[in-house]
Amino acid sequence: MIRTANIQESPIIGAFATCTEDMVLVPLNTPEAVREKLGQFLQVNVVGTLVNGSTIVGSLCRGNSNALLVSKGSTIRGQDQIDIPIAELPGKLNAVGNVVLANDSSALVHPELNDRSVELIEKALKVDVKRGTIGGVKAVGMAGVATNKGLLVNPRATDSELSILEELFDLPVDIGTVNYGTQMVGSGLIANSKGYVAGSQTTGHELGRIEDALDFLE
Repeated sequence: MIRTANIQESPIIGAFATCTEDMVLVPLNTPEAVREKLGQFLQVNVVGTLVNGSTIVGSLCRGNSNALLVSKGSTIRGQDQIDIPIAELPGKLNAVGNVVLANDSSALVHPELNDRSVELIEKALKVDVKRGTIGGVKAVGMAGVATNKGLLVNPRATDSELSILEELFDLPVDIGTVNYGTQMVGSGLIANSKGYVAGSQTTGHELGRIEDALDFLE
C-alpha cells in the first residue's frame, strides 16, 4: 500500500499534521479515510485538533514522547485527548513546528531562538538542544524530519550542518526530497520510528530515499 496522502486536499502534509511515537495530530475536519491511513501507517492514536482555530497544526506545534510545544497563549481543541504535557514557548514565536526539529533525545532549533525558549524546550521535551540551520534554512522544523531511528533533511545541507546533526542526534542523517523535488522535506513528510506518510506528489524514488534514511527497508 502506498504510504502517501493529502491533508486538507494538499500534499504539504507536514504543515497540517505532526506526530510523535504515540499520536498524530490532524485538523479537526480531516476525513475518516485519511485518519485511518495515518493511524495505520504510524501505529498511533489520531487526535483531531485546531491550534488557535487554525488547521496548520503541523506548523503550529511540535512534540515528542515527553511533551507538546506550542506558542504562548495557544488554544488547542481536543486538548483532553492529548496525554502528554503541553508547554508554551515564551516570546512572539508562533509557528513552533517550523522552528523545532526534534525526536525523543535531541532537538535542533531556529538559530535566533532566545535562551528562555531553548531552556524550556530542553526541560519540556527532555532533550539536548542546539541552535542551527539546515541548508542555510532557519525553519529547521520544515527543512528536516527526525525520528528515533534516523533523519532526512534538505539536500542543500552542508557537510558541517550534517556533521552537527549526526553528533547532536547520534543517528544516521541522509538527504532527500518529497513531493516531486520539494527540498523542505518536513513540509511533505510525517514519520516516527514505526512508520511514515509522505505527501501525495512524492515519487517512488523519493519514497525509497525516505525508507532508507529512516530505516524502514526490510
